[in-house]
Amino acid sequence: MDMREFAEQSKAWPFEEARKVLARIEKTKQQEVIFETGYGASGLPHMGTFGEVVRTSMVRHAFGVLAPDVRARLICFSDDMDGLRKVPENVPNADMLAAHLEKPLTSVPDPFGTHDSFGAHNNARLRAFLDSFGFDYEFKSATDMYQSGAFDTTLLAILKNYQAVLDIILPTLGDARRQTYSPFLPLCPQTGRVLMVSVTPDDIDVGTIRYTHPETGEDVVTPVTGGACKLQWKADWAMRWAALGVDYEMAGKDLSESVKLSSRIAAALGAKPPEGFSYELFLDENGEKISKSRGNGLTIEQWLTYAPPESLSLYMFQSPRKAKRLYFDIIPKAVDEYITFLDKLPDQPGDQQLSNPVWHIHAGGAETTGSPVSFALLLNLVSASNAENKQVLWGFINSYAPGVTARTHPLLDRLTDYALVYYRDFVAPNKTFRAPTPEEHQALVELAEKLAGLDGQADGETIQSEVYAVGKAYFEDNLRGWFQTLYQVLLGQDQGPRFGSFVALYGLEKTQKLISDACAGKLA
Repeated sequence: MDMREFAEQSKAWPFEEARKVLARIEKTKQQEVIFETGYGASGLPHMGTFGEVVRTSMVRHAFGVLAPDVRARLICFSDDMDGLRKVPENVPNADMLAAHLEKPLTSVPDPFGTHDSFGAHNNARLRAFLDSFGFDYEFKSATDMYQSGAFDTTLLAILKNYQAVLDIILPTLGDARRQTYSPFLPLCPQTGRVLMVSVTPDDIDVGTIRYTHPETGEDVVTPVTGGACKLQWKADWAMRWAALGVDYEMAGKDLSESVKLSSRIAAALGAKPPEGFSYELFLDENGEKISKSRGNGLTIEQWLTYAPPESLSLYMFQSPRKAKRLYFDIIPKAVDEYITFLDKLPDQPGDQQLSNPVWHIHAGGAETTGSPVSFALLLNLVSASNAENKQVLWGFINSYAPGVTARTHPLLDRLTDYALVYYRDFVAPNKTFRAPTPEEHQALVELAEKLAGLDGQADGETIQSEVYAVGKAYFEDNLRGWFQTLYQVLLGQDQGPRFGSFVALYGLEKTQKLISDACAGKLA
């Protein structure tokens, strides 16, 4: 079987999603499909932005395997014509921004002073963000699309189906909001602000609406085309799907009802709503929903300070329909899981490769080699050696795995940098050594003697057997407590890697010295 045949049967979620897109176009025989992700330009790119684009890219690549002759495009759409509703807390010149509330983001001056508008600034940040990960996408700006007339035909369709749109949206609103709701938001001719006012169709054939200006009381007639109006976002989402011919777009679980409403509006316009699925949101370490305003989650910048982007892509790949906790302690686990999947990939048969997250992370294959040393081991090596630079770590690595260099294993070289920073910021401040109990002291002395009797080239399994034997002799009913003793007494933490592997990396003599110092009370 070739990869395409394996893909047709694969249970990996990107292929399950891609097959939905393939089934969608089987009757139409269309030769191009559109994948879309949306971006709110009032803020900077964040973890959710990355998650949506990387997951959509995985589905797009999976579709390419299933239908190699069909062009698949990814559009990243910025809703930069949205009105500025409040002044962000993390930008300069807040007073200046306050004077431009309710104006489209592309009409608000840039508080950073680097671009023509606040919207342009955030769009540039988005594109730089996406480019830094190597995403293949087309960027589209709502402002450009509205003002250029690209949306005019679909905006006129919204006006012609005005009552149908109201019938979909009004039952979901409260009494007060029903009195003023309109899918169209006209831009004030004098101030440029986006107005939330009650409007009525004026001349459907010409494409105009009528409203009473909220400040002047003037009766105003304005076209819905050419950028004179924008749409409320549920109608806007549907209009965008119809105008761009979107075939696939995923969304967070919090938008499930909005997806249903926008899909009904799209259908009212004669368009087929896109395929997609609802992914779960992130939680903090206490299981509470992450909020940007509360700052109770892990930012993408923070993750990338302590681990490679591939590990973050793995985190996004795994169980997207399940709510997952997003906090610092999960980073080492994600890195080591990535290494494990990376090492397995070359030797796996085709069907298993398509279930391997690394195949999807690297769009079909990985050019980099894995790492003979886990991230958890590196962290404990930093801890035991008090290393402050990667040269110290490489000294241990070269003894542990002769022939392994930064050139032959670039991922491992990158991990040494991450390990030093992660240890400095998260492990070192929380290290607490304790003195061994009399029984633990005796067991540690015996372990040191066992290590002294081993051949200098003993591997991790051989060392682990000796560690296990000592634990069995002293802690037969509590082997877990024995290993916790090793971590707490020797490393100043509650957990750690497979201890035999750590000793093999750190060295037999140095581990004996570590035990000696702990038994003499020099660590506690």
